[in-house]
Amino acid sequence: MFIAYAVVGGLLALALTASATFTLQRNDQIVASMRKVQVPDSWLPRLATLKAAGAIGLVAGLWITPLGIAAAIGATLYFVGAVIAHLRAKDYELAPAATLTAVSAAALVLRALS
Repeated sequence: MFIAYAVVGGLLALALTASATFTLQRNDQIVASMRKVQVPDSWLPRLATLKAAGAIGLVAGLWITPLGIAAAIGATLYFVGAVIAHLRAKDYELAPAATLTAVSAAALVLRALS
């Protein structure tokens, strides 16, 4: 199970790092998506920081199990919130958020079992 967590957690950390970077750079697609779900521009740095912290926690979780579990819980909750935000805004382009929710939950289960 550890190898599976290392792969899933590593890929999720990579996705979180990219997303945090694009959010901090105010990438047009990211900003447009955030505006669709009515996220204020002032929240973007905070959300990027949460994603970066999740990425760091997932990688550190390779050595420190409780940290990996906590990071996976945080990432799962973050993306559940993203799915809810899309649904509340009646924006049904939520496949990326839903996929990342599933991957985060998988990382959580894999780390908890290893």
